[in-house]
Amino acid sequence: MPMSKPSSAARFDELIHAPLRLRICASLAPVEWVDFAQLRETLGVADSVLSKHLKQLIDAGYVSVEKFAKFGRSHTRVSLARDGRIAYVGHIAALREMVGDAGL
Repeated sequence: MPMSKPSSAARFDELIHAPLRLRICASLAPVEWVDFAQLRETLGVADSVLSKHLKQLIDAGYVSVEKFAKFGRSHTRVSLARDGRIAYVGHIAALREMVGDAGL
């Protein structure tokens, strides 16, 4: 489900800037949630690698994870929390400002 973009002041975020965490946030930003397995496949990483980076984002309050059972199978879905969405939008704005300052 598409999500609206909150307005945010430009702010570089070291946590989000790590390449895989940036890709995680970029994958989550346009949707309400994504299945863990789908996110893992999209990013092309192992479960353990994705879990490690998600834990850092969860600890910062940027991402939330919901585990549930459906038709007897366990599922995990991941979503960008409000604070994570604000931080991501601010980080992208900061990157755009840097690029703009470089004359590109």
